[in-house]
Amino acid sequence: MQDGTSQTPGHLQETWLRGDVFAANCPTRQLLDRIADKWSTLILIVLGEGPIRFNALKQRVDGVSQKMLSQTLKSLERDGLVSRSVVATVPVSVTYAVTPLGRTLMAAMQSMIDWAETRMPEVAAAQMAYDQRSSDAH
Repeated sequence: MQDGTSQTPGHLQETWLRGDVFAANCPTRQLLDRIADKWSTLILIVLGEGPIRFNALKQRVDGVSQKMLSQTLKSLERDGLVSRSVVATVPVSVTYAVTPLGRTLMAAMQSMIDWAETRMPEVAAAQMAYDQRSSDAH
């Protein structure tokens, strides 16, 4: 583990240790689990395009259920990656946006998506070759 310092506005400087994602009880593993989740990744990428209302976000992220979208947004908000703005209108208007902390993830996530979108033919070929070898072995 590495020593470091963290200073947040309104707080004294605190000493922290870098996490160890390979340790079973490390909170870093829980965070990695959340940000590597397909719904979190897709939601953050959409929010990186600009603030969006819940229903528009649900339409943009094809296949996500209302319950899963709501749960994922709450988790991302709790982690400080997403902000939620409520305007008291009838009906209430709720808009979600990526936070500055969430924005620091965008380049890494976009690189993963770009890799997956461009390498899928190679992955599919590897899957077919594996499946063929597996069926030949039986």
